[in-house]
Amino acid sequence: MDLFVGEEKNIYSVSQITGSIKRLLESSFGGIKIVGEISNFKPHFSGHWYFTLKDADAQISCTMWKSNNTRVRFTPEDGMRVVVSGNITVYPPRGNYQIDVKTINLDGVGELQAAFERLKRRLAEEGLFDEALKKAIPKLPKKIGVVTAIDSAAFRDMISVAKRRYPLVRLVVASSRVQGDGAAEEIVQNINLLDKRGDLDVIIIGRGGGSLEDLWAFNEEIVARAIYAANTPIISGVGHEIDFTIADFVADLRAPTPTAAMELATPDKEKILTWLDDFLISSSNNINSIISNLKDTVFELINSYGFKSYDYILNNFKQDLDNYIFRIENNLDKKIKKEKNEVELQRNILEAFNVDKILQRGFALVIQNNKVITRAKKYNKNEKTKIKFYDKEIEI
Repeated sequence: MDLFVGEEKNIYSVSQITGSIKRLLESSFGGIKIVGEISNFKPHFSGHWYFTLKDADAQISCTMWKSNNTRVRFTPEDGMRVVVSGNITVYPPRGNYQIDVKTINLDGVGELQAAFERLKRRLAEEGLFDEALKKAIPKLPKKIGVVTAIDSAAFRDMISVAKRRYPLVRLVVASSRVQGDGAAEEIVQNINLLDKRGDLDVIIIGRGGGSLEDLWAFNEEIVARAIYAANTPIISGVGHEIDFTIADFVADLRAPTPTAAMELATPDKEKILTWLDDFLISSSNNINSIISNLKDTVFELINSYGFKSYDYILNNFKQDLDNYIFRIENNLDKKIKKEKNEVELQRNILEAFNVDKILQRGFALVIQNNKVITRAKKYNKNEKTKIKFYDKEIEI
Protein backbone atom coordinates (compact mmCIF):
# COMPACT_ATOMS: atom_id res chain seq x y z
CA MET A 1 0.00 0.00 0.00
CA ASP A 2 1.35 3.42 -0.91
CA LEU A 3 1.35 5.76 2.07
CA PHE A 4 1.97 9.01 0.23
CA VAL A 5 -0.01 11.66 -1.60
CA GLY A 6 1.15 13.29 -4.80
CA GLU A 7 4.92 13.37 -5.51
CA GLU A 8 6.20 13.72 -1.92
CA LYS A 9 6.61 10.52 0.14
CA ASN A 10 5.51 10.09 3.82
CA ILE A 11 2.50 12.36 3.40
CA TYR A 12 -0.76 10.57 4.44
CA SER A 13 -4.38 11.35 3.85
CA VAL A 14 -6.65 11.51 6.93
CA SER A 15 -8.45 8.38 5.80
CA GLN A 16 -5.18 6.55 5.21
CA ILE A 17 -3.68 7.26 8.59
CA THR A 18 -6.95 6.60 10.36
CA GLY A 19 -7.34 3.30 8.51
CA SER A 20 -3.80 2.27 9.42
CA ILE A 21 -4.35 3.10 13.08
CA LYS A 22 -7.67 1.24 13.01
CA ARG A 23 -6.06 -1.91 11.61
CA LEU A 24 -3.17 -1.70 14.04
CA LEU A 25 -5.35 -1.25 17.10
CA GLU A 26 -7.96 -3.85 16.14
CA SER A 27 -5.30 -6.47 15.41
CA SER A 28 -3.33 -5.71 18.56
CA PHE A 29 -6.11 -5.26 21.14
CA GLY A 30 -8.73 -7.92 20.48
CA GLY A 31 -10.55 -9.75 23.26
CA ILE A 32 -9.25 -7.55 26.07
CA LYS A 33 -10.78 -6.86 29.49
CA ILE A 34 -10.74 -3.40 31.04
CA VAL A 35 -11.88 -2.29 34.50
CA GLY A 36 -13.14 1.20 35.15
CA GLU A 37 -15.98 3.43 36.29
CA ILE A 38 -18.99 4.21 34.07
CA SER A 39 -19.78 7.84 33.27
CA ASN A 40 -22.04 9.60 30.75
CA PHE A 41 -24.13 6.45 30.27
CA LYS A 42 -26.67 6.99 27.46
CA PRO A 43 -29.08 4.29 26.30
CA HIS A 44 -30.06 5.17 22.73
CA PHE A 45 -33.68 4.72 21.55
CA SER A 46 -32.33 2.12 19.10
CA GLY A 47 -31.32 -0.03 22.08
CA HIS A 48 -27.56 0.56 21.78
CA TRP A 49 -25.57 1.81 24.79
CA TYR A 50 -22.94 4.55 24.73
CA PHE A 51 -20.81 5.42 27.76
CA THR A 52 -17.35 6.33 28.95
CA LEU A 53 -15.08 4.09 31.02
CA LYS A 54 -12.65 6.01 33.20
CA ASP A 55 -10.24 5.81 36.09
CA ALA A 56 -8.32 8.50 37.96
CA ASP A 57 -5.99 9.34 35.05
CA ALA A 58 -7.72 8.47 31.76
CA GLN A 59 -10.96 7.64 29.97
CA ILE A 60 -12.07 5.76 26.90
CA SER A 61 -15.35 5.74 24.93
CA CYS A 62 -17.42 2.56 24.83
CA THR A 63 -20.17 1.27 22.57
CA MET A 64 -22.30 -1.78 23.30
CA TRP A 65 -24.74 -2.87 20.62
CA LYS A 66 -28.27 -4.03 21.44
CA SER A 67 -27.48 -7.58 20.32
CA ASN A 68 -24.96 -7.78 23.18
CA ASN A 69 -26.53 -5.67 25.93
CA THR A 70 -29.79 -7.66 26.01
CA ARG A 71 -27.86 -10.33 27.93
CA VAL A 72 -26.68 -7.93 30.66
CA ARG A 73 -28.24 -8.74 34.04
CA PHE A 74 -28.24 -5.20 35.47
CA THR A 75 -28.94 -1.65 34.36
CA PRO A 76 -25.68 0.32 34.11
CA GLU A 77 -25.53 3.62 35.95
CA ASP A 78 -22.96 6.39 36.24
CA GLY A 79 -20.51 5.61 39.01
CA MET A 80 -20.67 1.83 38.70
CA ARG A 81 -17.31 0.06 38.67
CA VAL A 82 -17.39 -2.58 35.94
CA VAL A 83 -15.25 -4.96 33.95
CA VAL A 84 -15.88 -4.87 30.21
CA SER A 85 -14.58 -7.23 27.55
CA GLY A 86 -14.36 -6.49 23.85
CA ASN A 87 -12.18 -5.11 21.10
CA ILE A 88 -10.43 -1.79 20.57
CA THR A 89 -11.77 -0.18 17.41
CA VAL A 90 -11.65 3.19 15.68
CA TYR A 91 -14.66 5.24 14.55
CA PRO A 92 -13.28 6.84 11.35
CA PRO A 93 -15.76 9.75 10.98
CA ARG A 94 -14.48 11.19 14.28
CA GLY A 95 -11.07 9.61 14.42
CA ASN A 96 -11.79 8.35 17.94
CA TYR A 97 -10.75 5.01 19.27
CA GLN A 98 -13.26 3.18 21.45
CA ILE A 99 -14.13 -0.18 22.96
CA ASP A 100 -16.61 -2.35 21.10
CA VAL A 101 -18.01 -3.93 24.28
CA LYS A 102 -19.12 -7.56 24.12
CA THR A 103 -19.80 -8.20 27.83
CA ILE A 104 -20.06 -6.05 30.94
CA ASN A 105 -20.01 -7.19 34.55
CA LEU A 106 -19.93 -5.46 37.89
CA ASP A 107 -16.48 -5.48 39.46
CA GLY A 108 -16.72 -7.84 42.44
CA VAL A 109 -19.18 -8.33 45.28
CA GLY A 110 -18.60 -4.84 46.64
CA GLU A 111 -19.76 -3.25 43.41
CA LEU A 112 -22.71 -5.63 43.22
CA GLN A 113 -23.74 -4.52 46.69
CA ALA A 114 -23.29 -0.88 45.72
CA ALA A 115 -25.47 -1.39 42.62
CA PHE A 116 -28.04 -3.11 44.82
CA GLU A 117 -28.12 -0.16 47.22
CA ARG A 118 -28.37 2.38 44.38
CA LEU A 119 -31.33 0.62 42.78
CA LYS A 120 -32.99 0.03 46.14
CA ARG A 121 -32.70 3.72 47.00
CA ARG A 122 -34.02 4.87 43.62
CA LEU A 123 -37.02 2.51 43.61
CA ALA A 124 -37.83 3.43 47.20
CA GLU A 125 -37.91 7.11 46.20
CA GLU A 126 -40.33 6.22 43.39
CA GLY A 127 -42.66 4.54 45.91
CA LEU A 128 -42.33 0.93 44.72
CA PHE A 129 -41.82 -0.25 48.32
CA ASP A 130 -44.77 1.69 49.78
CA GLU A 131 -46.52 -0.50 52.38
CA ALA A 132 -49.86 1.22 51.75
CA LEU A 133 -49.90 -0.14 48.17
CA LYS A 134 -49.22 -3.76 49.05
CA LYS A 135 -52.08 -6.19 48.36
CA ALA A 136 -53.46 -8.57 50.97
CA ILE A 137 -52.69 -12.28 50.65
CA PRO A 138 -55.90 -14.41 50.50
CA LYS A 139 -56.50 -16.68 53.51
CA LEU A 140 -57.94 -19.64 51.55
CA PRO A 141 -56.44 -19.65 48.04
CA LYS A 142 -57.83 -21.94 45.35
CA LYS A 143 -54.95 -21.52 42.87
CA ILE A 144 -51.37 -20.45 43.46
CA GLY A 145 -48.98 -19.50 40.66
CA VAL A 146 -45.30 -20.37 41.05
CA VAL A 147 -42.38 -18.82 39.15
CA THR A 148 -39.22 -20.86 39.78
CA ALA A 149 -37.02 -23.53 38.28
CA ILE A 150 -39.24 -26.60 38.00
CA ASP A 151 -36.28 -28.98 38.45
CA SER A 152 -35.02 -27.30 41.64
CA ALA A 153 -35.02 -28.58 45.21
CA ALA A 154 -36.83 -25.37 46.20
CA PHE A 155 -39.77 -26.25 43.97
CA ARG A 156 -39.94 -29.81 45.31
CA ASP A 157 -40.00 -28.40 48.84
CA MET A 158 -42.84 -26.02 47.92
CA ILE A 159 -44.90 -28.90 46.50
CA SER A 160 -44.31 -30.91 49.68
CA VAL A 161 -45.43 -27.99 51.86
CA ALA A 162 -48.59 -27.42 49.79
CA LYS A 163 -49.57 -31.10 49.99
CA ARG A 164 -48.97 -31.23 53.73
CA ARG A 165 -50.62 -27.95 54.69
CA TYR A 166 -53.47 -27.50 52.19
CA PRO A 167 -53.93 -30.32 49.65
CA LEU A 168 -57.03 -28.62 48.19
CA VAL A 169 -54.94 -25.92 46.50
CA ARG A 170 -53.93 -26.14 42.84
CA LEU A 171 -50.45 -25.04 41.74
CA VAL A 172 -49.95 -23.38 38.34
CA VAL A 173 -46.22 -23.46 37.56
CA ALA A 174 -44.32 -21.25 35.10
CA SER A 175 -40.87 -22.81 34.95
CA SER A 176 -38.16 -20.20 34.74
CA ARG A 177 -34.42 -19.81 34.89
CA VAL A 178 -33.54 -18.13 38.16
CA GLN A 179 -29.90 -17.17 37.50
CA GLY A 180 -27.62 -16.43 34.61
CA ASP A 181 -28.09 -14.64 31.29
CA GLY A 182 -31.73 -13.98 30.41
CA ALA A 183 -33.07 -15.14 33.81
CA ALA A 184 -34.53 -11.74 34.71
CA GLU A 185 -36.33 -11.46 31.36
CA GLU A 186 -37.75 -14.96 31.77
CA ILE A 187 -38.95 -14.22 35.31
CA VAL A 188 -40.69 -11.05 34.06
CA GLN A 189 -42.30 -12.95 31.18
CA ASN A 190 -43.67 -15.63 33.53
CA ILE A 191 -44.95 -13.11 36.10
CA ASN A 192 -46.87 -11.36 33.32
CA LEU A 193 -48.10 -14.69 31.95
CA LEU A 194 -49.52 -15.85 35.30
CA ASP A 195 -50.91 -12.42 36.20
CA LYS A 196 -52.87 -12.21 32.93
CA ARG A 197 -54.69 -15.47 33.69
CA GLY A 198 -56.90 -13.68 36.18
CA ASP A 199 -57.79 -16.86 38.10
CA LEU A 200 -54.84 -17.03 40.50
CA ASP A 201 -55.19 -15.93 44.11
CA VAL A 202 -51.47 -15.37 44.67
CA ILE A 203 -48.13 -15.81 42.86
CA ILE A 204 -44.92 -17.03 44.50
CA ILE A 205 -41.57 -16.14 42.93
CA GLY A 206 -38.46 -17.71 44.38
CA ARG A 207 -35.40 -19.85 44.34
CA GLY A 208 -33.04 -21.42 46.84
CA GLY A 209 -30.00 -19.78 48.40
CA GLY A 210 -26.84 -18.68 46.67
CA SER A 211 -24.31 -15.87 46.40
CA LEU A 212 -25.27 -12.28 45.71
CA GLU A 213 -24.38 -12.85 42.06
CA ASP A 214 -26.49 -16.05 41.93
CA LEU A 215 -29.50 -14.16 43.25
CA TRP A 216 -28.93 -11.12 41.03
CA ALA A 217 -31.84 -11.84 38.64
CA PHE A 218 -34.16 -10.92 41.53
CA ASN A 219 -32.31 -7.60 41.94
CA GLU A 220 -33.00 -6.54 38.36
CA GLU A 221 -35.10 -3.42 37.87
CA ILE A 222 -37.31 -5.09 35.23
CA VAL A 223 -38.27 -7.80 37.74
CA ALA A 224 -39.08 -5.20 40.39
CA ARG A 225 -41.33 -3.27 38.01
CA ALA A 226 -43.10 -6.44 36.85
CA ILE A 227 -43.90 -7.33 40.48
CA TYR A 228 -45.10 -3.78 41.17
CA ALA A 229 -47.35 -3.73 38.07
CA ALA A 230 -48.98 -7.12 38.72
CA ASN A 231 -52.63 -7.20 39.78
CA THR A 232 -52.21 -10.55 41.54
CA PRO A 233 -50.66 -10.47 45.05
CA ILE A 234 -47.04 -11.68 44.93
CA ILE A 235 -44.96 -13.38 47.63
CA SER A 236 -41.18 -13.26 47.20
CA GLY A 237 -39.21 -16.19 48.64
CA VAL A 238 -35.63 -15.87 47.45
CA GLY A 239 -32.53 -17.37 49.04
CA HIS A 240 -32.07 -18.00 52.76
CA GLU A 241 -33.26 -16.00 55.75
CA ILE A 242 -30.34 -13.59 55.65
CA ASP A 243 -30.72 -12.88 51.92
CA PHE A 244 -32.63 -9.80 50.81
CA THR A 245 -33.34 -8.91 47.19
CA ILE A 246 -35.05 -5.99 45.48
CA ALA A 247 -37.92 -8.39 44.71
CA ASP A 248 -38.44 -8.84 48.46
CA PHE A 249 -38.98 -5.11 48.98
CA VAL A 250 -41.40 -4.71 46.06
CA ALA A 251 -43.43 -7.88 46.67
CA ASP A 252 -46.66 -7.73 48.65
CA LEU A 253 -45.13 -10.14 51.17
CA ARG A 254 -41.55 -11.26 51.78
CA ALA A 255 -40.75 -14.81 52.86
CA PRO A 256 -37.26 -15.80 54.07
CA THR A 257 -37.20 -18.95 51.90
CA PRO A 258 -39.25 -20.55 49.10
CA THR A 259 -40.59 -23.09 51.61
CA ALA A 260 -41.67 -20.30 53.94
CA ALA A 261 -43.34 -18.56 50.98
CA MET A 262 -45.58 -21.58 50.40
CA GLU A 263 -46.32 -21.75 54.12
CA LEU A 264 -47.39 -18.09 54.08
CA ALA A 265 -49.54 -18.67 51.00
CA THR A 266 -51.42 -21.72 52.36
CA PRO A 267 -53.44 -22.26 55.53
CA ASP A 268 -52.61 -25.21 57.79
CA LYS A 269 -55.25 -27.92 57.35
CA GLU A 270 -54.65 -29.13 60.93
CA LYS A 271 -55.51 -25.68 62.26
CA ILE A 272 -58.58 -25.57 60.02
CA LEU A 273 -59.76 -28.97 61.29
CA THR A 274 -59.11 -27.93 64.89
CA TRP A 275 -61.03 -24.71 64.30
CA LEU A 276 -63.93 -26.66 62.79
CA ASP A 277 -64.00 -29.02 65.80
CA ASP A 278 -63.98 -26.07 68.17
CA PHE A 279 -66.65 -24.35 66.10
CA LEU A 280 -68.90 -27.42 66.15
CA ILE A 281 -68.50 -27.78 69.92
CA SER A 282 -69.10 -24.11 70.62
CA SER A 283 -72.02 -23.99 68.15
CA SER A 284 -73.59 -27.06 69.76
CA ASN A 285 -73.20 -25.49 73.21
CA ASN A 286 -74.68 -22.22 71.99
CA ILE A 287 -77.63 -23.98 70.38
CA ASN A 288 -78.30 -26.01 73.54
CA SER A 289 -78.13 -22.83 75.61
CA ILE A 290 -80.56 -21.06 73.28
CA ILE A 291 -82.98 -24.03 73.40
CA SER A 292 -82.77 -24.13 77.19
CA ASN A 293 -83.50 -20.42 77.46
CA LEU A 294 -86.44 -20.74 75.06
CA LYS A 295 -87.82 -23.67 77.09
CA ASP A 296 -87.75 -21.49 80.20
CA THR A 297 -89.52 -18.73 78.35
CA VAL A 298 -92.24 -21.08 77.05
CA PHE A 299 -92.70 -22.58 80.53
CA GLU A 300 -93.16 -19.10 82.02
CA LEU A 301 -95.70 -18.24 79.34
CA ILE A 302 -97.67 -21.45 79.86
CA ASN A 303 -97.83 -20.83 83.59
CA SER A 304 -98.62 -17.14 83.29
CA TYR A 305 -101.99 -15.62 84.24
CA GLY A 306 -102.94 -15.24 80.59
CA PHE A 307 -102.70 -18.96 79.87
CA LYS A 308 -104.31 -20.05 83.15
CA SER A 309 -107.38 -17.76 82.85
CA TYR A 310 -107.90 -18.11 79.13
CA ASP A 311 -111.50 -19.43 79.70
CA TYR A 312 -112.36 -16.37 81.70
CA ILE A 313 -110.85 -14.06 79.14
CA LEU A 314 -112.56 -15.96 76.30
CA ASN A 315 -115.98 -15.79 78.05
CA ASN A 316 -115.58 -12.05 78.49
CA PHE A 317 -114.98 -11.76 74.77
CA LYS A 318 -118.04 -13.95 74.08
CA GLN A 319 -120.19 -11.77 76.30
CA ASP A 320 -118.95 -8.62 74.63
CA LEU A 321 -119.76 -10.20 71.29
CA ASP A 322 -123.32 -11.11 72.40
CA ASN A 323 -123.87 -7.54 73.58
CA TYR A 324 -122.76 -6.20 70.24
CA ILE A 325 -125.08 -8.62 68.40
CA PHE A 326 -128.03 -7.69 70.67
CA ARG A 327 -127.48 -3.99 70.00
CA ILE A 328 -127.32 -4.60 66.28
CA GLU A 329 -130.53 -6.69 66.28
CA ASN A 330 -132.41 -4.17 68.45
CA ASN A 331 -131.44 -1.25 66.29
CA LEU A 332 -132.27 -3.24 63.18
CA ASP A 333 -135.80 -4.12 64.43
CA LYS A 334 -136.52 -0.50 65.23
CA LYS A 335 -135.35 0.55 61.82
CA ILE A 336 -137.50 -2.06 60.05
CA LYS A 337 -140.61 -1.17 62.07
CA LYS A 338 -140.18 2.52 61.30
CA GLU A 339 -139.79 1.81 57.59
CA LYS A 340 -142.93 -0.37 57.62
CA ASN A 341 -144.99 2.41 59.22
CA GLU A 342 -143.79 4.84 56.64
CA VAL A 343 -144.72 2.49 53.82
CA GLU A 344 -148.21 1.92 55.31
CA LEU A 345 -148.75 5.67 55.57
CA GLN A 346 -147.83 6.19 51.96
CA ARG A 347 -150.06 3.30 50.93
CA ASN A 348 -153.06 4.84 52.75
CA ILE A 349 -152.43 8.16 51.05
CA LEU A 350 -152.32 6.49 47.67
CA GLU A 351 -155.52 4.59 48.41
CA ALA A 352 -157.29 7.80 49.34
CA PHE A 353 -156.60 9.23 45.92
CA ASN A 354 -157.45 6.05 43.97
CA VAL A 355 -160.00 7.04 41.19
CA ASP A 356 -161.50 3.56 40.98
CA LYS A 357 -162.39 3.64 44.64
CA ILE A 358 -164.14 6.98 44.17
CA LEU A 359 -166.07 5.71 41.13
CA GLN A 360 -167.16 2.63 43.10
CA ARG A 361 -168.90 4.94 45.52
CA GLY A 362 -171.24 6.25 42.72
CA PHE A 363 -169.28 9.15 41.34
CA ALA A 364 -168.58 9.70 37.61
CA LEU A 365 -166.01 11.61 35.58
CA VAL A 366 -167.02 14.10 32.86
CA ILE A 367 -164.40 14.18 30.09
CA GLN A 368 -164.12 16.56 27.14
CA ASN A 369 -161.14 16.68 24.82
CA ASN A 370 -159.46 14.03 27.03
CA LYS A 371 -159.65 16.36 30.01
CA VAL A 372 -161.64 15.87 33.20
CA ILE A 373 -164.15 18.72 33.69
CA THR A 374 -164.05 19.61 37.36
CA ARG A 375 -166.16 22.82 37.24
CA ALA A 376 -169.55 23.56 35.61
CA LYS A 377 -168.21 26.71 34.05
CA LYS A 378 -165.65 24.69 32.15
CA TYR A 379 -168.32 22.43 30.61
CA ASN A 380 -169.10 23.13 26.91
CA LYS A 381 -172.43 21.74 25.89
CA ASN A 382 -171.52 21.91 22.24
CA GLU A 383 -168.63 19.54 22.53
CA LYS A 384 -168.64 15.80 22.57
CA THR A 385 -168.80 14.55 26.16
CA LYS A 386 -167.66 11.24 27.69
CA ILE A 387 -169.00 10.16 31.07
CA LYS A 388 -166.95 7.51 32.86
CA PHE A 389 -168.70 5.37 35.49
CA TYR A 390 -167.02 2.62 37.52
CA ASP A 391 -168.41 -0.10 35.33
CA LYS A 392 -168.79 1.67 31.93
CA GLU A 393 -168.16 4.76 29.79
CA ILE A 394 -170.91 6.52 27.73
CA GLU A 395 -170.76 9.31 25.16
CA ILE A 396 -173.35 12.07 24.68
